[in-house]
Amino acid sequence: MSLTVSPQLVQQAQRGEVDDAAFLDCVRDSLPYAWKVVTGLIDDLRVGDADFTDNQTPPPDEVARGQLLRMMASDAMRSAIERHFDVRLAFQNCHRVAAFRPSARQAYDDFVTAREQILNQKPELVDC
Repeated sequence: MSLTVSPQLVQQAQRGEVDDAAFLDCVRDSLPYAWKVVTGLIDDLRVGDADFTDNQTPPPDEVARGQLLRMMASDAMRSAIERHFDVRLAFQNCHRVAAFRPSARQAYDDFVTAREQILNQKPELVDC
């Protein structure tokens, strides 16, 4: 299961659209490690002037790795985070998450190429 969803949030979804704030609260509470990684990158992006920031530190355990994979594999979660924080997110391997400024189109386009994916490969990441 990707998220731990409250009965109230399920009822809201059954009645219609779920607002981003409620959904993001659910994501934050359900995936605390992933939330900390992504929001930490966003904080770093805001205080610097680089086009993007990225995480290259592997998760400490399989639970944390699973959280990051679930967050980044979900279009709904990534989109809600991107809208809320006005960033673009990208993902390589099992832990390299990057947060981009919306204006950093070239940096984002470069990051998501097959070339960059291949250059980011390391033997220890084959089975991550």
